[in-house]
Amino acid sequence: MAVEEQRAGSRVSRPENRLVRRGFTDPARAVRLLEGPGLEGLADDPLLLDALGATADPDLALLGLARLLEAADESDRHTLRDTLTTSKPLRDRLLGVLGVSTALGDHLARHPHDWHALVTFELRDMHPGPEDFRRALADGVRADGHGGALGPANALRVAYRRCLLAIAARDLTGTTDLAQTAAELADLAGATLQTALDLAAELDPQAAAACRLAVIGMGKCGGRELNYVSDVDVVFVAEPREGVDEQEAVRAATRLAAALTRLCADTTGEGTIWPVDANLRPEGRNGPLVRTLASHLAYYQRWAKTWEFQALLKARPVAGDAELGAAYVEALAPMVWQAAARENFVADVQQMRRRVVDSIPATELDRQLKLGPGGLRDVEFSVQLLQLVHGRTDPALRSGNTLEALAALSRGGYVGRADAASLDAAYRFLRSLEHRIQLYRLRRTHLMPTADEDLRRLARSLAALINDDTRADPVAALQREWKRHAMEVRRLHEKLFYRPLLDAVAELPPGATGLSPDAARARLEALGYADPAAALRHLSALASGVSRKAAIQRTLLPVLLGWFAESADPDAGLLNFRQVSDALGRTPWYLRLLRDESAAAEQLARVLSAGRLAPDLLLRAPEAVAMLGDPQGLEPRGRAALESEMLAAVGRAGSTHAAVAAVRSVRRRELFRTAAADVLGRLGEDPAEALDTAGEALTALNAATLGGALRACVAGWEAEHGDLPTRISVIAMGRFGGHELGYGSDADVLFVHEPLLGSLEEEAARAAQAVCHELRSRLGAPSTEPPLLVDADLRPEGRSGPLVRTLASYAAYYRRWSHAWESQALLRAEPVAGDEELGARFRQLIDPLRYPGGGVPERDLTEIRRIKARIEAERLPRGADPTTHTKIGRGGLADVEWTVQLLQLRHGHEVPALRTTRTRAALAAAVAAGLVGPEDAEVLDAAWVLASRVRAAVMLVRGRPGDSFPGEARELAGVARYLGYGSGHSGELLDDYRRVTRRARAVVDRLFYGGSG
Repeated sequence: MAVEEQRAGSRVSRPENRLVRRGFTDPARAVRLLEGPGLEGLADDPLLLDALGATADPDLALLGLARLLEAADESDRHTLRDTLTTSKPLRDRLLGVLGVSTALGDHLARHPHDWHALVTFELRDMHPGPEDFRRALADGVRADGHGGALGPANALRVAYRRCLLAIAARDLTGTTDLAQTAAELADLAGATLQTALDLAAELDPQAAAACRLAVIGMGKCGGRELNYVSDVDVVFVAEPREGVDEQEAVRAATRLAAALTRLCADTTGEGTIWPVDANLRPEGRNGPLVRTLASHLAYYQRWAKTWEFQALLKARPVAGDAELGAAYVEALAPMVWQAAARENFVADVQQMRRRVVDSIPATELDRQLKLGPGGLRDVEFSVQLLQLVHGRTDPALRSGNTLEALAALSRGGYVGRADAASLDAAYRFLRSLEHRIQLYRLRRTHLMPTADEDLRRLARSLAALINDDTRADPVAALQREWKRHAMEVRRLHEKLFYRPLLDAVAELPPGATGLSPDAARARLEALGYADPAAALRHLSALASGVSRKAAIQRTLLPVLLGWFAESADPDAGLLNFRQVSDALGRTPWYLRLLRDESAAAEQLARVLSAGRLAPDLLLRAPEAVAMLGDPQGLEPRGRAALESEMLAAVGRAGSTHAAVAAVRSVRRRELFRTAAADVLGRLGEDPAEALDTAGEALTALNAATLGGALRACVAGWEAEHGDLPTRISVIAMGRFGGHELGYGSDADVLFVHEPLLGSLEEEAARAAQAVCHELRSRLGAPSTEPPLLVDADLRPEGRSGPLVRTLASYAAYYRRWSHAWESQALLRAEPVAGDEELGARFRQLIDPLRYPGGGVPERDLTEIRRIKARIEAERLPRGADPTTHTKIGRGGLADVEWTVQLLQLRHGHEVPALRTTRTRAALAAAVAAGLVGPEDAEVLDAAWVLASRVRAAVMLVRGRPGDSFPGEARELAGVARYLGYGSGHSGELLDDYRRVTRRARAVVDRLFYGGSG
């Protein structure tokens, strides 16, 4: 920038060159202004030029000064010129304002005499308070309003900006700091509300005589930390005067409150002061504008949400009846400081945080000073959260002012001194930046500008707060300082809320936070930990000591605690993390992975706190944590890769026991891979897609497991008896055959064998029986690895029939004895392991049965419907709710699957696309063939997907299968989280499930029962 100015100076006249060196960007226009009316003779005044050059925008300051002098009358112009040349304090204040705010420059051009306010409010070191502002506003209304040219409303607005001009001048010249400036702005707002209320009372004396009205400041007004331009949040409370009916008094107070609001917000004449926002009142916009104190109390005692108590933390009487205002605050304070003990405190707080983030338009995210990452709201939110948690027992924390509360939290040991100082500095910088942006046009905004001239003006106005030298490149220096503070604030939740928990249990260096055990337990309770004493023990075990392991854990745990707290079961997350860390803590790569790969640490925290299945699988072999650090580590592996690994492991094993154990070990690891990917949402963005991907992955895994175990059992038999005299094929049935397995599904199969040429059939049958029995026994045996229960009950004659049959035996049975339900079951039969050629021949055998050429005879149709009705009546567990049982309940899996299977039985012979084992694919084929309407199919598909996802969620959360929603609140919340419902919305999940399945049942009644019900 300096080089560019030197080059520019070489091309302009000498006066212009002097102006360029002083920071003017349009020296030619500056020369014209200095030679124009009002400024004649001042062009060579070095004091004036230096003062202009020291402003944030010399061009803007000079233009504003020229307009002011031109607008002033001759006498006032002479006085102003003399003051500019003789009084440095006034010169700096006036030019400082004009160099930052075009809006205040416009005000002075309209009301040139108001520059005298910069003298009136000098008052040496005294800070003006509410009474000073009230007198100034009242004097302005009396002088210019009553009987004057402006009228009372416009006179109030002019007087308000006159006071604002004085505050800005003190702020911009460093006479006041941010905290004092914000307090003065809040006091001015309170004085303005009082003056507007006085004017409203004059306009409606009957209303004023009927009621006592108090105006309660909320938000930044209540906290005495107001912006230059902001909505002023208020709540109105009223009481009747003696002898006045309560309803009449409330109506009168409502008229006064409405008039007050109009006086402040009206845009006519001199323009609006600021909008008065009463939406923080009970019931928000839908509630009455004014309530009595008793009505307020009744609402907060019965209906208020946590965020409403958080808002009341800043409540302060600012205008109207002071005694009533004090009574309001005193009556509600006990409820504010018990909010953290409310049952849904954590859920409400997290929901409020999500609303804030979700409200930011994507195009503004990187420019938001208030709501964006590392913005002002982050600091304010966390300070308030700590106040609500610890203010119950420590009255010193009960300040409505953010900086005062942060200082109190530091003094009380709830926040480390260095952390508090860092956040104090960040908050002051961000608020100062916000103030400078708003001052330019006096518009309510929290967005960083993008134009270089705007950024340059901001940087120069904040030079005292920027660590870098702003002279060479002010824009770059500003950007660096903003990003530095924003990055500091981004870690604020860790700094303010979690790290002190470690200080309470770990031996840390001097200066660490002195959070007491009771305070630490209170904070953990607020985070949602059900057993804070146990949580503290885990933290102590993980973080105490001076070892490198403890040091790394102290770095990791604050972030992990936050991730655990966002889950439905933080206690389980922390316990599981301790167990994994105990198992792997001495492994060099483990803590290094979590420390250096933030994505791996977050994924681990999400997995450990999402339920029992994935953590249980991980704890059996914690080294699987490593896959979380691999970008492709959670991608499901294909069947070919799984079979290759398992068969290789079988080949290396020295016994059947060791071989099957190796196969089960691989299966456990791959179960964790799929479950972790599912919990983390890595299986697909669309829920149905994720469900299909999980089903395919689990089917491939179980098929590979059966193939590997079969190879091991055959090898074991052959090691003892010689070559196996038969070939064996494993046929998947049910959800296994349909590629729709869940995490808790058994492997439904049929075993078929065929003796080798020259082998005796009885000998072959005994060998096949022994191998298949061994396979089932080994895979289902108790072990450190999860069992795979191989269920062969769908075989001919069920449990009474032989475990394995020859292909010819199956053919004879199906030809002579097969029932309709067996044909239906065979719709999902698919060879998955063993001899492929034998499996293909079994498929050829059953195709005519499951896709009969003549469709379904009427007697079989009646039988299928009778069996379905009997299952509904007899197999629903006692006490189970039929509206929420995912398998047999109304509109659940059985309803949809039997309806689709009936279509396959009736039309599969003529519609090739129906010859699939997959439910959703068959339903889509039925739509394409015109057998089912698209709307009906969509209803059935939605119900089937939702019911399947609920079953998956139950298994992931509880670690054991279940067909009904969990009855325990935390488990139900975990199921709801998996299904995409926010904290505290489990009831919505149940309502949605009943609605979706009720619609599905109506379709089933028509398509399956033919309208017969």
